[in-house]
Amino acid sequence: MARVLWLVVMAAVVSASMSVAQDLPRGQVLASVTTLDDPTQGYALYLPSAYTTERAWPILIGFHPAARGGAIIDTYRDAAERHGFIVAASNTSRNGSWEASWRAATKMMQDVARRLAIDGRRVYLTGHSGGSRLALQLALATPQVAGVIASSAGYADVTPRASVPFAIFATAGVEDFNYLEMRRLAGALKTPHRLAVFPGGHTLPPPDVALQAIEWLDLQAMASGRRGRDDVLIERLWSARAATIAAAGETPDAVILLRAMADDFRAFRDVKALEARAADLSRRKDIRRALDRDRDAYEKEGRLRDEFDRREAALRDPALRLESLRDLATMLADLHTQASVSTDSPERARARRVLRGILVGAGEGVRDDAYVALLRPYRPTAPDRP
Repeated sequence: MARVLWLVVMAAVVSASMSVAQDLPRGQVLASVTTLDDPTQGYALYLPSAYTTERAWPILIGFHPAARGGAIIDTYRDAAERHGFIVAASNTSRNGSWEASWRAATKMMQDVARRLAIDGRRVYLTGHSGGSRLALQLALATPQVAGVIASSAGYADVTPRASVPFAIFATAGVEDFNYLEMRRLAGALKTPHRLAVFPGGHTLPPPDVALQAIEWLDLQAMASGRRGRDDVLIERLWSARAATIAAAGETPDAVILLRAMADDFRAFRDVKALEARAADLSRRKDIRRALDRDRDAYEKEGRLRDEFDRREAALRDPALRLESLRDLATMLADLHTQASVSTDSPERARARRVLRGILVGAGEGVRDDAYVALLRPYRPTAPDRP
């Protein structure tokens, strides 16, 4: 029933007009707004300083795994102010009941559509961790969503897709235990998408990445005709990207940046020079080897995670349990050694991602007391706070 109501509400948002005019504060965070027709539902809200009911505004609807709507607002507030986005984030939706989360999303969307001047063609969703899974699930259910900023988690079924009917800007920390999942998500997509990786773990993106996400959504909106073309904005974003690429020098990162810039600006500029430059760099032996090493490391990480899954599954077989426990103990000790070195490196980041992923996954699905005891010394005393 909650899913049906979400579809009905989203279909109405496209042509909706405000039915309850309210003079809400601009340029400041409203920590708690109670929905008009349900006092059990609420959300945090940010209206840009320039907000007026004289025109329609794009909106970013957010979901946090612990119902901390304010954390979503804090992440995107500066970018929203700069680019004229409304941001609303649920204080009710949390990890747990899907039915309750769908209901919270529907009530929030219905409420902001009644109170605010929303551009029905530019409704975006975002979420962190479990909230990201909810945002993507909601977007997959309705054609009215223009894009999703997916932070540190992908689809609810964890199955990569080649195409979706909305743009996806994905984010992950380099030590995020869902880093591999986000790379797989981005690697499978042929429809508009971008992946931004930042220093850190399983957290919401930092302000600079949040700004990149909003700017990227603006570019996608112009490319698709959801908003009018703004040549001043296009030039500013083009120049900023070009400066970033110049700073990267002749490196593997430059190849990735050039390819992304060509994809993002193809609708506005001639990008043949970008593509040629990326191709030239990728043919250099040192850069080709580095790109190959990165791909091999990515595939190795996937195999390592798969091996842990097989060993954990074998714990349920009495004939294999003791051997699996010994193997898991050795693998955990090796990962812990790699993760504990003082010098930053791709190997350390990979070990930390895999170790944290094992700890999270085991906490959700493994019911072997000996294995739980084996994991206990490796659990962080201060986990990432999104």
